[in-house]
Parts: sequence; structure tokens; C-alpha cells
Amino acid sequence: MPRLFVALRPPAPVRAELMNLMGGVENARWQDETQLHLTLRFIGEVPPLQAQEIAAELGRVAMQPFSLGLRGVGHFERKGAAHTLWAGVADSPALGVLHGRVERACRRTGHPVETRRFAPHVTLARLNRSAGSIAGWLAAHGDFASIPWPVDHMILYESQLTASGACYDPVVRYPLRG
Repeated sequence: MPRLFVALRPPAPVRAELMNLMGGVENARWQDETQLHLTLRFIGEVPPLQAQEIAAELGRVAMQPFSLGLRGVGHFERKGAAHTLWAGVADSPALGVLHGRVERACRRTGHPVETRRFAPHVTLARLNRSAGSIAGWLAAHGDFASIPWPVDHMILYESQLTASGACYDPVVRYPLRG
């Protein structure tokens, strides 16, 4: 069954800025350039017919292009231990609107409602118990701000989990239009 998600892919200059943030945390598993994206909606595994319905419904999402930038860094914790380092997103009401429209498109196909709060970010590294301290990295990059870029499309990706990490294959590119 396809394992799907909808995301924005920063352009090459922004991805280069993100790659420059990577390093300085012992045993962190840094993302590679091909994995850098901002998830709008994780869909998960769905039967092929439902994947086609979701793809068609996403094609009906209407949204004017908008500008977006990344700002700040942070981490997610589970049970008091950091497990992910990320770059944050500058305040963007338009991103919230797009997220809501993608969510409604998924629900129209019968996909369950996403119960987690939308926390837009670009994952930079995965951490496990052997990872070193993140405090210095957070302090060194806390003022990070990318160049803004025009968001003029979103992408439906299929995710393949492998022993060396996830591989993301674009399935459909949807231009944003009003």
C-alpha cells in the first residue's frame, strides 16, 4: 500500500541554507538534501484506490501562491528526551490556510481527521539515546532565518522506508492557483 504525505519542498538555495545548519551534534542522523520538506499532511498507508481519490481531491485545492520563510530552530521531545531537530517556519497565515484546505481534501475522501496540532517545520536530524547534547547547536542556530521563497506548488509524496532511512518519491505536483 502506498505511504503518502503532502509537502512543500523548499527551493535549492533554501535547502543549501538548511544543509549549512547540519553538524555539531554527536551521533545525530542528519537528513540528506533529498529529504528536506515541510509536511502539510501525513496521510500514511492507504489502499491504491483511496490514494487515487486523495490525489484527485488534492488537485481541487485552490490557493493563491504565497511567500514563505524559515525562522529559528528547535527540537521535539518524547518522554523528556529530544528525538528531532528542526528548522521552524516564519509566521504565515497563508500556510495555515493551505494546511486547512489540504486537511479538508483528505477528509472528503474519508481519510480520518488529523488529531495532532499542525506544527510546521523542516526536519533536520533524528536523535536517539546516543546523540550528544543539543544545547550548543540550538544556541548557535537560534537566530536562523532563511531567504523567503514563493510557494507556488505542493507535492504528494510516496514514502519508502528502508534500512538506511526514508526515501521520498514525488507522485503529483499541484500548482497553486486561485
